[in-house]
Amino acid sequence: MEAVCEGGWGSLPVPLSPGVLRALRELRFHQMTPVQSATIPLFMSNKDVAAEAVTGSGKTLAFVIPILEILLRREEKLSKMQVGAIIITPTRELAIQIDEVLSHFTKHFPMFSQILLIGGRNPMEDVEKFKEQGGNIIVATPGRLEDLFRRKAEGLDLASCVKALDVLVLDEADRLLDMGFEASLNAILDLLPKQRRTGLFSATQTQELESLVRAGLRNPVRISVKEKGVAASNTQKTPTRLENFYMICKADEKFNQLVHFLRQHKQEKHLVFFSTCACVEYYGKALESLIKQVKIMSIHGKMKHKRNKIFTEFRKLPGGILVCTDVMARGIDIPEVHWVLQYDPPSSASAFVHRCGRTARIGNVGSALVFLLPMEESYINFLSINQKCPMQEMKPQTNVLDLLPKLKSMALADRAVFEKGMKAFVSYVQAYAKHECNLIFRIKDLDFASLARGFALLKMPKMPELRGKCFPDFTPVTVNTDSISFKDKNREKQRQKKLEELKKEREENQGKKKFVKNKAWSKQKAKREKKKKVTAKRRREEGSDIEDEDMEELLNDTRLLKRLKKGKISEEEFEKKLTGNHRLKAETVEDIDSEG
Repeated sequence: MEAVCEGGWGSLPVPLSPGVLRALRELRFHQMTPVQSATIPLFMSNKDVAAEAVTGSGKTLAFVIPILEILLRREEKLSKMQVGAIIITPTRELAIQIDEVLSHFTKHFPMFSQILLIGGRNPMEDVEKFKEQGGNIIVATPGRLEDLFRRKAEGLDLASCVKALDVLVLDEADRLLDMGFEASLNAILDLLPKQRRTGLFSATQTQELESLVRAGLRNPVRISVKEKGVAASNTQKTPTRLENFYMICKADEKFNQLVHFLRQHKQEKHLVFFSTCACVEYYGKALESLIKQVKIMSIHGKMKHKRNKIFTEFRKLPGGILVCTDVMARGIDIPEVHWVLQYDPPSSASAFVHRCGRTARIGNVGSALVFLLPMEESYINFLSINQKCPMQEMKPQTNVLDLLPKLKSMALADRAVFEKGMKAFVSYVQAYAKHECNLIFRIKDLDFASLARGFALLKMPKMPELRGKCFPDFTPVTVNTDSISFKDKNREKQRQKKLEELKKEREENQGKKKFVKNKAWSKQKAKREKKKKVTAKRRREEGSDIEDEDMEELLNDTRLLKRLKKGKISEEEFEKKLTGNHRLKAETVEDIDSEG
């Protein structure tokens, strides 16, 4: 590892405890990084901090060490059920990673207990674990932590436990303060004591004071750390040891270029980013079948219980490929990642920076490559201006094997692959339409035929974005796709059963008028009854002298008249059904006539 030092740990103005120094020696962190030397003294001296530094610069230790030192200096020692520090992160993978780093230190301090509170497992297990072991230091995701605050009925009063809180840390603070996390975060902050130290840490720290106020900082010290050799005016967010490349290729060439690249770098460790969960599912399976003798794993945000296991396993691998969404883009530290490959450009410039930052961490070297369509080439200039991110062009490889026919054959052989491909295409187009930089990523400029060929689709899916369009450059297969069966016999059995039920239903309804059931009949009826009551109430409030029974009769008469107009009943039937006492007035009839 190249030295990125700012002096030894002994050079800090406040001496660190022997246990912390021992843990640092075991982890072989002999020197401080710039963000650590700038942040630790301030955080330890009763200051709230908002720290911004390039990704991979050692921000985790910049808050883990102060937390331990602050808790060690407490006058009144923490009991088992008292929470002294909370670290909140946006993803469970990042929480697992921080918990792991923290455990290297807390093993030297048996008086402190730590607990990890994340999704993907039964919340009652967390409740029981906290009641049994306590948790002086909590590492959590916002949703699960908020959930545990509501578990008072299960015997856990977490709101009382946090009254002794000394430190709150918001890691990847810019994302935590996004709208998606705002409600949970605000609910948590309302339950925490105001007299505490708070730290916000991120690679792309928000500049708005409102965000800092919302997070509860009191007179915060802003820390913005640039790497040595980077000019003060330069706002580059990626590490200087990171080489950034881009490749311009057509949509139907991109997959072949990706597979060729991965086959050429089999011994290395890669992260391959896609824009949607469906794309990860589809291309993850495709890469598994096309690249042999390489461990390939997939991870995305919709996975529930498998995510933690996959993440932990991939971190330990010396080489392999992790196919993922942006759930792996923020703060994750996977050892020895050689290449970050962005098959789909991210939805924002900051996400581009975070993705690239999964390599070239803490002084190591690394490389990143983004694949772009010819119409997206101006994205390079955009990144150089927006993020001061230098990029080099990598030319597409020549004489690359065309693997799309093989991918088509896989779809014809297994309905699961066919359906995954269709879903991936639809999700990609929908994500493209919502791109933050829509002046460059314009959906109306997409070559859908080329894109469909790149996804190895057997036919074009039905979706609003394609309605009314013709695709002479795309040739669908002649096979009836309904005949494609699942390789999984159980799934195919269920599909055939469903098809039989639909066929039977069609035969029973043949010749009958098609009824589109938008809602359950009971709900439709209840809605009509409610509408009648509201109408009757409004008329009463307006001073109408029509009683409820009269109103019901009037409504019935109106329906009869409409049926007469449509020719559904004769005039004789109409006269017969109308009651003499409630015959409609002439003007009412005229009104209905005018309404048609």
